[in-house]
Amino acid sequence: MVFAKVPADMSMEPTPEQVEAFAAMDRYTDELVAAGVFVAGAGLKPESESKRVVDQGSERMVVDGPFAEAREVVAGFSIWEVKDMDEALAWAMKAPNFGMGAVEIRPFFEAADLEGFVSPEELAAAPREGERGRLGVA
Repeated sequence: MVFAKVPADMSMEPTPEQVEAFAAMDRYTDELVAAGVFVAGAGLKPESESKRVVDQGSERMVVDGPFAEAREVVAGFSIWEVKDMDEALAWAMKAPNFGMGAVEIRPFFEAADLEGFVSPEELAAAPREGERGRLGVA
């Protein structure tokens, strides 16, 4: 999974530069699709429109965004199907450079990663059937 991160105080005002940035990302996403790498992705609304559910023992609390401690926020995500981290990094390096923010790449857990934590019977049942089992063991 690839997370696009931007400064928490980034304006969502549609400037000419942002319009061009969105067009560049569309072209880049088209490349990922054509290569068979792109599985899913979306941009996310500003943190001011988000909520966090925080566990506090057996209770839960809802916190409205924006979250004061954030220096950067996730602005979008993509799910890529690649053979390894090197291939993911190669694709990330081809992404348009807007001079701000960052990209974070985090692999999904695979069944083999859970060896020692789950029984051999549970591992044998992975991956799960249908869409839920398509990516990792989620």
